[in-house]
Amino acid sequence: MHAVEIKPNIYWVGAIDWTVRDFHGYITPNGTSYNNYLIMDEQITLVDAVKKDLSRTCLDRISSVVDPSKIKNIVVNHIEMDHGAVDKIMAVAPNASLFMTKLAKYGLDRHFDTSKWDINIVKSGDELSIGKKTLLFLETPMLHWPDSMVTYVKEDKLLISQDAFGQHYASSARFDDQVPIEELEDAVTDYYANILMPFGKLIKSKLAEIEKLGLEIDMIAPDHGVIWRRDPSKVLRMYNDMASSKAECSAVIIYDTMWKSTQLMTRPLMEGLLAEGVPTKVIKLRNTPMSVAIKEFWKSRGMLVGTPTLNNLMFPSVAEFLTHLRGLRPTNRIACAFGSYGWGGGAVREAYGELNKMKLETYEPGIAVKYRPDHEDMKKIHEFGKQFGRRLKEYHKKF
Repeated sequence: MHAVEIKPNIYWVGAIDWTVRDFHGYITPNGTSYNNYLIMDEQITLVDAVKKDLSRTCLDRISSVVDPSKIKNIVVNHIEMDHGAVDKIMAVAPNASLFMTKLAKYGLDRHFDTSKWDINIVKSGDELSIGKKTLLFLETPMLHWPDSMVTYVKEDKLLISQDAFGQHYASSARFDDQVPIEELEDAVTDYYANILMPFGKLIKSKLAEIEKLGLEIDMIAPDHGVIWRRDPSKVLRMYNDMASSKAECSAVIIYDTMWKSTQLMTRPLMEGLLAEGVPTKVIKLRNTPMSVAIKEFWKSRGMLVGTPTLNNLMFPSVAEFLTHLRGLRPTNRIACAFGSYGWGGGAVREAYGELNKMKLETYEPGIAVKYRPDHEDMKKIHEFGKQFGRRLKEYHKKF
């Protein structure tokens, strides 16, 4: 295992997980990486840790540069357990000093016996001189945990950004200019939509804070995925756009079906939207990972959610999707509901209840058919698709 030098005397010493496909419910078809960084200076400093079961890989990479026992400082930007090998590092460097936020210490105290560790609490603006290099700490609470912070290496114009600006993307490449840009952009959008969507206002304020501080950044090194060196401003612009809820003037139909009645409704809906010039995707929930449905929702200005009625309620997969989406607190989207029923309705009405809880713009009352749509129903559904398309285009003009 060899370290990769990303700046003079600064090394990537992380681990690549090619096989992980589920990251706390978020599907990761491309695997992921757990990145951390070794800074060689008068005080050898390690920034962040890897997932515990990959700690041996990390230590081997460190050993390719220096004896791990010589580590003097450990900076903990984020304590989520996918970076939880702090105790493994401390076992080989027991005299190292740790630097973290107050809330990070509280979290580590709950996971480990830290009574013998030298823990130093830092806050925004604090600096640590480690020799020729100076580390500046900036707290980023709720991006995406309360303990989170980033570390800026002043002399190298390097932002070590913990989970922000990362991607769940396993690759033998370490830098953004070594992978297809389309894949990278999609991975960034996927990561933001499924993890950081609720924190748009906080992200915008932190981006503004960085700009106000006048920090020059020519490399961004996140804790997941590849490192931004070709054009780090690109991911900053992407985040600013996403934090502003930027979306395409398009629609996504997200549905599930029991006996294909609701599925039959998706075609005239799509044709109606296309007749209004609105690009549209159709996603069946039981055939699609939840995180993909969330990403496609996020990319589009409008969503049509379809559900059959089961026991006077939404179909379980649709209810699960809307519950998941509500937790992500989406904004600046317009949505409607459609579906089918047999003896009695209720699913479409319940779907609108969830959409209204999210405080999304809604186009009501939606459309529902009994049993199976006939020829006349299909014409009405097509017209409903056209009407929603027109409303979506008007709504999109606000942004």
